[in-house]
Amino acid sequence: MAQTTFGVGHPLAVSVWSKDLAAEAIRRTFIGKFIGQTEDSLIMEKVDLKKSAGDNITCGLNVQMQGDGVQGDATLEGNEEALQFYDDNLRIDQLRHATRVKGRMTEQRVPYNLRRVSRDRLADWWARRMDASFFNQICGNTAVSDTKFTGNNAVIAPSTNRIIRAGNQSTDQALTTSDKFDLTYIDVARNYAETASIEASTGPMIRPISEDGNDYYVMFLHDDQVYDLRVNTTAGQWQDIQKAALMGGDVASNPIFTGALGIYNGVILHKAARVTQGVHSTAGTAVSNTRRAVLCGAQAAAIAFGSENGATKYTWVEEMFDYGNQFGVAAGAIWGLKKTKYIPEDNSATNAEDFGTIVVSTYAARPTAA
Repeated sequence: MAQTTFGVGHPLAVSVWSKDLAAEAIRRTFIGKFIGQTEDSLIMEKVDLKKSAGDNITCGLNVQMQGDGVQGDATLEGNEEALQFYDDNLRIDQLRHATRVKGRMTEQRVPYNLRRVSRDRLADWWARRMDASFFNQICGNTAVSDTKFTGNNAVIAPSTNRIIRAGNQSTDQALTTSDKFDLTYIDVARNYAETASIEASTGPMIRPISEDGNDYYVMFLHDDQVYDLRVNTTAGQWQDIQKAALMGGDVASNPIFTGALGIYNGVILHKAARVTQGVHSTAGTAVSNTRRAVLCGAQAAAIAFGSENGATKYTWVEEMFDYGNQFGVAAGAIWGLKKTKYIPEDNSATNAEDFGTIVVSTYAARPTAA
């Protein structure tokens, strides 16, 4: 009886499995639900390099006008306001990883099964790497310098007006047991986001994410910071989140609400184990017993894939080794991810602030049983 098979390296099989890997990797990420191509996306996907060659995307931002205008018959000519443009640069590079099976007797599987196992393990790897890159970026985790773990872009420390430290401490290493996370810091972070002003040199206001006719910010908290919230018995703390727990309606089905702890003061709270530790101000190393929660608005980060990756995003290469006994798969992607930080067109340091993130550093130790 004739059977249709697709051998190792067959073009159709490669195409099928590369698309399958792309879908599975994104599905397994924590950040996938926040990626979109609209200006209201928390992570905005830039598609420019899918259409043309290059390894950098320059992203422009036209900021709001600040002038007073004129009244009555006052002369407008000569009192016009120049448009202000900021820009940011996103770099992409190739990142690859591979798996190789020792031999047929070891696995006792045919190549199609090996493809599936390879896909699953590579999807897990890519999901972890994308999540780690996102949080290293938005937390400003400069303790990690290897760009394989930061979305192929160097991490930038939180800018001057985009970091809050509990207890008004001046450095992450100065945080003490009295400086744990509570709801106050969500209120403060939202205030910073909404009251930022180019005129006051605190950077552009952080725009909330518009969903279902309402505006929200999103905040990521480490598990230890969430624990500190839960055990805080002070009136007006954790119970306020519970009163605003997500319930029914369109909100429940919206991706950015999926898995959320609840909403407080218009901020959707998500627990994320990859929220990073603080960074020592002089040594540049991670500070134990600290975590950097992050409030995010629209376009807090940007992601892009290269043109060769197209809709599949990943390359899939199959090889046989040792006279056909060993099966290997390599998966790669040309991609980049970074926190957005728009710089004025005159390249001045003034107003060069993180565009969509505010870091909240607090003391956060792993809990122990009493």
